[in-house]
Amino acid sequence: MPPLADQLRPGTLAEFCGQEHLLGAGQPLRRALEEGALHSMVLWGPPGTGKTTLARMLAVNARAEFIPLSAVLCGVKDIRAAVEQAEAQRARGRATAVFVDEVHRFNKAQQDAFLPHIENGTITFIGATTENPAFELNNALLSRVRVYSLQALAPLAIRQIIDRALASNAPDLEMAPALRDRLAEVADGDARRALNLLELAQSLSDGHVIDQAVMKKAVEGAQIRRFDKGQDDFYDQISAMHKSVRGSNPDAALYWFARMLDGGCDPAYLARRVVRIASEDVGNADPRALALAIDAWEAWRRMGPPEGELAIAQALVYCACAAKSNAVYVAFNRAMADVKARGSDPVPAHIRNAPTGLAKAQGHGAGYRYDHDEAGGFARGQSYFPAALGERVYYEPVKRGLEIQIAEKLARLRPLAGGGTPSAPTGNTPQ
Repeated sequence: MPPLADQLRPGTLAEFCGQEHLLGAGQPLRRALEEGALHSMVLWGPPGTGKTTLARMLAVNARAEFIPLSAVLCGVKDIRAAVEQAEAQRARGRATAVFVDEVHRFNKAQQDAFLPHIENGTITFIGATTENPAFELNNALLSRVRVYSLQALAPLAIRQIIDRALASNAPDLEMAPALRDRLAEVADGDARRALNLLELAQSLSDGHVIDQAVMKKAVEGAQIRRFDKGQDDFYDQISAMHKSVRGSNPDAALYWFARMLDGGCDPAYLARRVVRIASEDVGNADPRALALAIDAWEAWRRMGPPEGELAIAQALVYCACAAKSNAVYVAFNRAMADVKARGSDPVPAHIRNAPTGLAKAQGHGAGYRYDHDEAGGFARGQSYFPAALGERVYYEPVKRGLEIQIAEKLARLRPLAGGGTPSAPTGNTPQ
């Protein structure tokens, strides 16, 4: 007997739960279903959100032949066979929808094999993927399809699916509303997981009731949050953690830190990111943050989990609560932009190294004034930039934390430095 998830696959819009942003009134996918109008597309979303079901419904409503392929199992030979079948159907006046599950697993040559047949209308291509199409699919294929993004199902939608499954498949089986809600939460947005767990719970029950003890056995070890190492969820979550720190929200930062640890992220990567945050977003407003971040990384290296993870969490919270400044980050990018935009401007003679008699004879170091011997430890009027570049200002301290004092000092010294008024910042501020 097929799995419960396959038995209960929706056949109509009325039975389909979720994806209202795509299937609401007037939306393109809803219109395609209602009007039986096919177009090539890629359905992108987490597992168990209805990608295969939607593809089948689209083909049925358009009265088209439905040819399913799995990119895990198929190759170019299977693609050719599908195209030949589609050509035969076309000769009979019938359209063909070729559905490719896990399409991101096809290589470039396999993806390219579809292009002429999409172009000439032999097939309507429907791909399904859990990975970001912008990174995993060829531009040539993307230009011929429309991408629809499906979302993880809300607990309410999962609950509706559970209720329908019990009503149609096991009307005499009792399951308390609270346990149905619990199952909807454990499913984590995946309808297939919900139905698989429900099927397991049914098999563990006495055939009359699914109680708390049965539910506990069924879902034990099943609650796995979505996380993909090196893919969209990974980068979305590290972005959320970083931006929570930047936004001075230690609680949100800890939440995303815990989510990433729970998903299996390497703590060393997270420690490295905290060091980056300490430089990029805290900077000289509180230089202690960088030292604490490096100490936390070293603590993790020495002790490992869980003590080392706690040290990283400590540094993360400190950075979130510290005064913020990206002035050094901005200044570094401005200086780098000047370097890349210009040639090899020579080092001024007075600040060149003069380790030999020959170097001194060539004027290296001539006229250099040793700042420690000057009044106030500052050689007024001495320039350190290439002459062709002139005086520049890259670093502009913010009025927060220690940079308030740094700004006051630079405001005194900069007018006395170099041979003229420093130029304004070059405008290469990161967005």
